[in-house]
Amino acid sequence: MLNILLNAIKIAFLLGFLIFIHESGHFLVAKLFKVKVKEFAIGFGPAIWEKQGKETKYVLRLIPLGGFVNLLGEEESSEEEGSYSKAQRWKKILILLAGGSVNLLFGLMAYFILVASIENSLYYGFCNTVDFVGSIVESIKELFIGNVGVNELTGPVGISEIVVQTSNLEEFIYILALISVSLGVTNLLPFPPLDGGKILLLLIEGIIRKPIKENVNNAIQMAGFLLIIVLAVVVTYNDVLRVFNYHI
Repeated sequence: MLNILLNAIKIAFLLGFLIFIHESGHFLVAKLFKVKVKEFAIGFGPAIWEKQGKETKYVLRLIPLGGFVNLLGEEESSEEEGSYSKAQRWKKILILLAGGSVNLLFGLMAYFILVASIENSLYYGFCNTVDFVGSIVESIKELFIGNVGVNELTGPVGISEIVVQTSNLEEFIYILALISVSLGVTNLLPFPPLDGGKILLLLIEGIIRKPIKENVNNAIQMAGFLLIIVLAVVVTYNDVLRVFNYHI
């Protein structure tokens, strides 16, 4: 029973922490540009803790599998002062970039410190970190050119199983760094409704010199969202099969 509890804490901490720093990136840059944040939430499902600040409601939800920063004017246009929809395009792009960038920077720093401390060599840590980035980029390239199938992808269930199998602090930090970098790269891919997809649409608006119609934008976001949901279901199904086969 104690082992199950410790494993649950490890999983919740890793996922919750990475989501927290990701959303904090969006939150802090939005605040820097005076864009109002209506809600800062970690997790989904029913709220287990919440606090209303002067401007922002902070919420911790039961299931630590995601989070969000709800900006004023992000979902629907608003003329109110501090609205995201009124912010300059470059400010919007920086707000969107912030989440994935924080994950990338944290993951690389964690990996560098881990390798450098194990080897007390900064040069080796730097070289190993460069190789680490290269391997992740190569994996993403292999996915896009079709050399990696959907059945080889790993979702929250698979990640949880990997985290459970870590037996010491070094292994845990390595997995933390790997997932953080992977999350950052994935989130910045130019595919709506990921942050990278939203940035792509903003760049298109800059090229055509006019905003994309709201109904067209919403349709693109919804289509991308549905595809991601289908992919998530398939990946989770494959994860469950792998975990089940591993334990029998």
